[in-house]
Amino acid sequence: MSTVKYSARLAAKYKKEVVPALMKRFGYKTVMQAPKLEKICLNRGINGAVADKKLVDISIEELTTITGQKAVSTVSKKDISNFKLRKGLPIGARVTLRGVKMYEFLDRLVAAALPRVRDFKGVSEKSFDGRGNYTMGITEQIIFPEVDIDKVNKITGMDITFVTTAKTNEEAFELLKELGMPFRNAKKEG
Repeated sequence: MSTVKYSARLAAKYKKEVVPALMKRFGYKTVMQAPKLEKICLNRGINGAVADKKLVDISIEELTTITGQKAVSTVSKKDISNFKLRKGLPIGARVTLRGVKMYEFLDRLVAAALPRVRDFKGVSEKSFDGRGNYTMGITEQIIFPEVDIDKVNKITGMDITFVTTAKTNEEAFELLKELGMPFRNAKKEG
């Protein structure tokens, strides 16, 4: 009886295609120098969460459905009287993906969700933070096929951050481009 260890399609692509391409492009001496995707963080602030506590639960449920991993609520760090906000109130939801779930989510995002965005021309290549991380905003959660449109009571967006081990924006850009991220002005070589 042999046990076959499951690995995500993009994880295999990373090892077979992306690492050699990055080594050639940047002249790395070993495969360990090639940048890799560490984690993907999804974060969502909820407008009106102070007045309606059920919005946080709905948001957590949606993020859990989208990612396949349990999301947690985020709480406010300080009191802001203008927004009727008290310290410790739940005001958002977040989830951090690593390993197989991270690669599966990226695969679904690139192959199924992003093409469903209206007038999609690619994601901006200007959202790098200078340390090799990339953040993009999504305005509607209904682009994900996992979300049942009939059950959605409010269209909300989220931020998705791709945390990489890349030292520069250029390295992170090449890594994400090789993994299939559809950047606006990225020219496909080959």
